[in-house]
Amino acid sequence: MGSSTKRQQTMAKMARERALREKRARKQEKKEEKKLAAAAALAAEAAGITLEDAEDGEDGEVEAEDEVASS
Repeated sequence: MGSSTKRQQTMAKMARERALREKRARKQEKKEEKKLAAAAALAAEAAGITLEDAEDGEDGEVEAEDEVASS
């Protein structure tokens, strides 16, 4: 039958378990970041702003005005 004494866990097993917990935590963080990015993109789309417009900022508007002025 079973032993009445408690066996000590090896350092290797504890290291494996710690690495697994860390990997799962990183994966959960990536999942949350992806979810937030998707929500931000959806909110921007609902507001009528594309990601390219948001990245260009005011520079994109100035370039458009220059093109109209040169025509």
